[in-house]
This record gives sequence, C-alpha cells and structure tokens, in this order.
Amino acid sequence: MNKRYSYYLSILAFLSLFTMCFWQVNVALAQNSEVAVLEFDGPVFGVMHTYFERGLEDAVESGADFVLIIMDTPGGDVIITSEIVQLFRASEIPIIMYIGPRGAQAASAGAVLTAAAHAAGMAPETVIGAASPINSDGSDIGDTAFRKVVEDMKAMMRGLTERRGSEAVALAEAMIEDARAVSANEALEAGFIDAIADSPEALLAELDGRTVIVNGEEMVLNTAVSTQTSIPLTFIENLLLALTNPVLVSILMAIGVQAIIIEISNPGGWVAGFIGVLFLGIGLFGLGQLPVNWLGMGLIILAFVLLALEVATPTNGALAVTGTITLIAGLLVLFNSGTPEFVRLSIPAAIAIAIGTAAFFIFILTFAIRAQRRQPITGQQGMVGQIGTARDTFDEAGSLYRGTIMLKGEIWQATASQPIEFGNEVRVNQMEGMKLQVEPVADTAALEQPAS
Repeated sequence: MNKRYSYYLSILAFLSLFTMCFWQVNVALAQNSEVAVLEFDGPVFGVMHTYFERGLEDAVESGADFVLIIMDTPGGDVIITSEIVQLFRASEIPIIMYIGPRGAQAASAGAVLTAAAHAAGMAPETVIGAASPINSDGSDIGDTAFRKVVEDMKAMMRGLTERRGSEAVALAEAMIEDARAVSANEALEAGFIDAIADSPEALLAELDGRTVIVNGEEMVLNTAVSTQTSIPLTFIENLLLALTNPVLVSILMAIGVQAIIIEISNPGGWVAGFIGVLFLGIGLFGLGQLPVNWLGMGLIILAFVLLALEVATPTNGALAVTGTITLIAGLLVLFNSGTPEFVRLSIPAAIAIAIGTAAFFIFILTFAIRAQRRQPITGQQGMVGQIGTARDTFDEAGSLYRGTIMLKGEIWQATASQPIEFGNEVRVNQMEGMKLQVEPVADTAALEQPAS
C-alpha cells in the first residue's frame, strides 16, 4: 500500500509541477509584446513620411502591439511635419519615440514629432527644440508670414502637450516662439518627455505599465518583455534619403546648371540637356522643393521624351537605353513613394514594365512617323508624282500643249510645257482643279545608253 501511495503521490506531484510550468509559460507569453522598430536618421522630408506610413501599416498588419521609432533629425519641412503628426495621432497602436543614440537631436520639426508620439524618451546627451519656422534656404520668414506660421505651430504644440502639463506646454511654445532648445534632463524636468534611457530596451522597461491615450481610448503599455521586429528602409527610400545630403545636393545643382548652359550654348545635342534636367530635378528634391511624387513623374516624362528623340533622331539605341533606365527609376520612385493609391513595385517588376513600355512606345511612334513621311495616295497631294499615259498627241495652245492622259483607269485633261506624243508616259507635277499639269517621263533606257 505504501508503495502504491508513493506512486500516486509521485504522479500527482509531476502533474502539479507540469501544470505550474505550463501556467507560468502562458503568463510569460501573455506578458510578452510585439514591437515594430523603425529607425530614421535624416531630415523631415517626404522620405520620412513615406517610411513612417509604410512602417505603421506593416506594424498593424503584422499584429504589433506598439511601434518604437528611433530618430535623429535636424528638422525639415513644416507641411511634411503636419502630415506625419496626423499619421501619428490617427495610429491604431501606441507610438513610442526615442531620440538616440547619445549625441542625437530632435531639432525643429523633430521636436513636434516627439510631442506627437504617445510616449517619448531621450538618450543622455541629446538635444530637442529650436523649432522656430524658417524658409527652406535658411533665411528668416517675413514678419506677417512668420507670425501666422508661428501661431499655427504653437497651437499645434499646445494640443499635443496639454496632456503633459503646463510646464511642457510652456516649453513647447518657447521652442516655437523663441527657438529654445533643451537637453534631455531639461525636457524630462518640464514633462515634455517621459524618460531618459541609455538604450531603446531601457526605455521600454522604463515605460512599462504607463497609460497612454490612443484614439481617445486609454491603453496600458506592456513593454517590459517584448519581441522586436525591425522594419528597415527600402532600397529606394535609402537612395532618396542619400539624395538629401547637402554636399551632394550642392554638387548636383552646380553640375545641372552648367549642363543646361552648355546645352543652350551648343543646341542640338541631348547629353548635356538630359544631365542638366535630371540633376536639377534631383537637386530640387534634395532641397525639399520638389515632392517625391513629382520627382517620379518628372523622371517618367523625361524617359518618354528620350524615347521619342530616339525615334526622331536615331542614336544607335543610346537614347532608348537611357530612356528605359530613366523610366525604371521613375516607376520605382513614383510607386514606392508612399502614395496610398499606388501599389508598390519591386525592382524586377519595374524593369519588366519599363522595357515592355519602352519597346511598345518606340514601335508605335516609329510607325506613326513613317506614316506621316509616306507619300500621300489620295487627294491632290496623292496625284503629284503619279505616272500616266498620253491618250493623244497634245495640241499646241499658245505657250502650252493640251491633251488627255489615262491615269489610274480615268481620263484627265492635262497641259504640258513641251510636246507630248500619243502613248508617251507622263508624270503629274501639279493639279489645278480637275486639270493636271504634266511633263514627259525621261526615256531612262535612252539616258543609260552610252553616246556613240
């Protein structure tokens, strides 16, 4: 009996231990959260908006519990900033902003985006603020326009920081009004951010259990234990981000202007003009003056111009190849720029579409140009150059000779400046009303016979 009881007790203990372990595993899994991580180091231009929009969509589709954005930005476009703020505030899941690593900044527009996040933290030795609006070239805005933009941005910042208290609101307004910038410690003291952390992981641990408002509903951040999934920049986004480098933009603009001057000084070529238009377009995009969608559309239009020039002025395929490559670039930029109505294109798909479109365009345009250059076969223009046969010997009438000819099975009245005998072949030079002006066709056989 003792052995049997011992056996049963052992089984019971094993089942209890198994149940406890299973319960702890379920608790751990329930506490574990999925976080989508986005990292961006660059100005607030269209590329950032594209990346953040795509990242938020992917995060929601993958079932992430919240999004962590690691950002380092010198600021950027006010309009793009406003669009990203709307994107953040309409998010279905919490957005946590982390300004890092050490030495990073959230200057100008970056401070507004930090305030728009549902929770925010900064690494030590980072800076935030100096959000007074200026022109894209760095110059000051006129007094009236400055006041309008400042008051608009101050109202936006008040709406984003009211939940953080009066000190945070005052600091936010000072960032806009007085271009004030503060350290991470000063931002934390004012309540503008929620924590200072050495790493993103430390920030998530610090924010665990904090309550945030997402679309008007309270949500508790479960960030202590999380599985991070990185959503990196795509190849096109990295390329467009590289084009915003001030040094590169300066070089492209200088080369573009010089190329346009060369094309104007020596018209007729296409290389200098193409390089000038392309580099100026990319330079304007890098300066933030040309939206990414317009850059893509401009490249596509430029590609079709090059393909048309290939047909009109054959260059042994040089313009066709250049146009096709430009079309590929335009398709990739336009259809991967974050426009919701457009389906994103992969590089192989863009190449296939560009090659097929270029071939079809050149084929159709070639036949159209050939049709325009072909000799007309109807109407008065169609009669010129046609060959007929004299039905009689032309009679002399003053300085002209008059008679009839057979042409295309029809009898026509005709005049000539020289005698024409019955049966001679004649060529139509002109048609006046229903009369033809003709001349005898030279006897090619006689012309080819050598003189004796």
